[in-house]
Amino acid sequence: MNKTLTTIFALAVAFGTVSVQAQEIKGDAKAGEGKIPMCVGCHGIVGYQSSFPEVYKVPKIAGQGEAYIASALHGYAKGDRHFPTMHAVAQSLSDQDIADISAYYAQLGRDGTAAAPAKPSREPSTEVASLLQKGACVSCHGDNFAKPIDPSYPLLAGQHPDYLFVALKAYKTDKGRYVGRSNAIMGGVAKQFTHAELKALASYIGSLDGELKTVPESRFR
Repeated sequence: MNKTLTTIFALAVAFGTVSVQAQEIKGDAKAGEGKIPMCVGCHGIVGYQSSFPEVYKVPKIAGQGEAYIASALHGYAKGDRHFPTMHAVAQSLSDQDIADISAYYAQLGRDGTAAAPAKPSREPSTEVASLLQKGACVSCHGDNFAKPIDPSYPLLAGQHPDYLFVALKAYKTDKGRYVGRSNAIMGGVAKQFTHAELKALASYIGSLDGELKTVPESRFR
């Protein structure tokens, strides 16, 4: 087992209590539907782009893992994830609000007929395959990048490549005031790579078939 993989598993154990705590509050998808006005203005518009810290499409969150959405929102609220707009939104939510919104988006757009393939829908180039091995990416996110080993880890297949690139770069900056993400696991992984290598990884993972989508909110259709 290489050093990267050993470190990942050790940190995963350390962070396990976060997932358990997040699961203690039961989310209600029906209740969550009434709590998303602040979400739909960005995440309910297909192709909507953020302009901070650079131009990129906001992430697809319909069909994303419930525990991951909750973990991300708690991260923005606590300041572990640095992004002014999301920090303000997340801080306005109670723990129950976060659980309900997470439950709503996790089931949104899922009809039970379009499951992600068991294996990646396309093979990586030799260069990207080497980068994936170096980062031990599949050990946490699964062979198809749609079946993570922990529910608090994100589904990645089919996510917008430009968003993935911005997110990966953010893990390299954990102490920024407005940009960055504090995560010992992903920080250790991302800091191994150049920006060009992170972009190559993001482009490949984003090109895979997955279950993530943007479901237009009725007023924006």
